[in-house]
Amino acid sequence: MYASSLKEECGVFGVFGHPDAAALTALGLHALQHRGQESAGIVTFDGKNFNNEPYLGLVGDHFTKSSVIDKLPGESALGHVRYSTTGETTLKNVQPLFADLLGGGIACAHNGNLTNGIQLRHKLVKEGAIFQSTTDTEAFIHLIARSKENSIIKKVIDALFELEGAYSIGALTNKKLIGIRDPLGIRPLVLGELNGAKIIASETCALDIIGAKLIREIDNGEVVVIDSKGIKSYKPFPKQTVRPCIFEYIYFARPDSIIGGKNVYECRKEMGRQLSKEYPTKADIVIPVPDSGVPAALGYSEASNIPFNLGIIRNHYVGRTFIEPTQTIRQLGIKLKHNANKSIIKDKKIVLIDDSIVRGTTAIKIVQMMKDAGAKEVHMRISSPPIKFPDYYGIDTPTIDELIAAKKSIKEIEKLLKLDSLHFLSLDGLYKSMGYNNRDNNNPQFTDHCFTGDYPTRLIDRDVGSLNNQLSLLNEN
Repeated sequence: MYASSLKEECGVFGVFGHPDAAALTALGLHALQHRGQESAGIVTFDGKNFNNEPYLGLVGDHFTKSSVIDKLPGESALGHVRYSTTGETTLKNVQPLFADLLGGGIACAHNGNLTNGIQLRHKLVKEGAIFQSTTDTEAFIHLIARSKENSIIKKVIDALFELEGAYSIGALTNKKLIGIRDPLGIRPLVLGELNGAKIIASETCALDIIGAKLIREIDNGEVVVIDSKGIKSYKPFPKQTVRPCIFEYIYFARPDSIIGGKNVYECRKEMGRQLSKEYPTKADIVIPVPDSGVPAALGYSEASNIPFNLGIIRNHYVGRTFIEPTQTIRQLGIKLKHNANKSIIKDKKIVLIDDSIVRGTTAIKIVQMMKDAGAKEVHMRISSPPIKFPDYYGIDTPTIDELIAAKKSIKEIEKLLKLDSLHFLSLDGLYKSMGYNNRDNNNPQFTDHCFTGDYPTRLIDRDVGSLNNQLSLLNEN
């Protein structure tokens, strides 16, 4: 994927019962860095006090310092990496968010997006709530605080019944670490163990980095409560069939993670194999757009017997905050991250593999780069169906007007990108890659609304407008 297309979501990591809780959380967040690069935060409890360390930037730029970890004592910790889908990138929005409630402090970290967050905010502000951030996560804390139930777990569950949308939530109190997954299980969350300490994490790769073992995935609609007595599970919602976000498999999750019992890397390779079966191509070489296109390109190469090679080299040391002061430098922007391996490409018919096309702006530059490097033909293959609908569950997709596949046919996109041919993996092909015959009622379904427009929850805020517009209205009233 490219910086101008889909953005990552967020990552949650929590530890209960380990003397190095903060250091382990920092390592876990480092493994989850791909899920959000704008900010990172850790909250710990040391038996008497909560300690909070928010930071705007990468985990490794701050939380690897012993002076920082020393400020986070305690045997329980909760951490978060963030890419903002609601609210600005400011220190006040760095999670975990912390609040002192009547029964003690609570920290919350959230991956996903509430589809009624604006509505909840309106309701709470009218009732006198004072918000310190512009994230939808804070509404959840207010709901917990206002619950009339008499225990923290009952208050949390009471608040959950007012939430709509996608969420995996970690919460830390003075006695408990809580993991919560939404009723459809749209966002992932797993439970692990390290030398008796219990771990919650957005992905299994975060368990691997600290040597923890996977106990199991937290079920959809489940509230897992960890304390000194062990683990308790609550399932307050009516039972529903799990519908995980398909983009976790296509792009978001790290390739070495296991989600829903499936290895993400193997799923991506199978998408490439399926793509080759659907659209065989006469070519000399298969080239991935790094890094997200690599597994699918390997699968395509294996299935087609066309050699795989790295025709594009990625510079991993260019951050999101690179300063582009002039138009000349901006025009060179794509080469800051990707450069053609000309000796591999020259005079070759190439199959260019990536996981998706969103706006198409960067794809145009990548294709032109291939042609400038001397490619004889450029055939682009995408290991997912065309993205025709925006997301409301934690992926920062453009509006429908900016989604190229919502406004143009595949042939029109092919012409715009100046390709010799362009094909996307079919929806049934995507499901076959995941081990199902096709997308129908007889098979498990994923949350695949970006391709189908089939949103699995109510979208209460969709027609209300942006959060900033709503905040302006609130200020006027």
